[in-house]
Amino acid sequence: MNFWPQKNITSRPVLDSEAPDQTPAWFCLRTQPKHEHVAAAQLRQDAGVEVFLPRIRYQRATRKGPAWVTEALFPNYLFARFDLRASLRHVQATRGVSGVVHFGQYWPSIPQTAIHDLREAMEGADLRVIEDILKPGDAVQIIDGALLGLEAVVARVMPAQSRVAVLLNFLGRQTTVELDRNQLIFPATNAPRLSCFAAVA
Repeated sequence: MNFWPQKNITSRPVLDSEAPDQTPAWFCLRTQPKHEHVAAAQLRQDAGVEVFLPRIRYQRATRKGPAWVTEALFPNYLFARFDLRASLRHVQATRGVSGVVHFGQYWPSIPQTAIHDLREAMEGADLRVIEDILKPGDAVQIIDGALLGLEAVVARVMPAQSRVAVLLNFLGRQTTVELDRNQLIFPATNAPRLSCFAAVA
């Protein structure tokens, strides 16, 4: 698991009494599935740890129509700032936390500059609303009308009329159809994301 190039990561020995740097630093924590918010709340409340849990809010298609959902930008991960030697065991025992990301006997810290850049990308907040503004070439899903459930590609957007022309592969041929904007949504597999950071397994 690596969020940034290795040269930007500082490795720290596990609880090494000889380590000169004992000041709090940022670390990446793995959480239990769908428990990022629980872990963040418990860390803030019980451990007195500074936490950064970037989340995004966007619309996606559901069986009942479009719905707003909120997700962690990095599912199953969050960032926490603490003194590794003094707080490691307590942090790892916190409800919702699976562990602190480490590689063998080293625990990589995240540079303050990386956290700063990520916060800038989040516009200074833990939660950022991603507007689903359509543009030509976007993959969309039709969520209302006779074409319900079909996926298409945006060909042209007509903001004044709140209409969108989409290309459909229908009965073996490509067809252009005009639909109301509220009949379209990004499919779950193409949900809007911040483009500046990505977690790579």
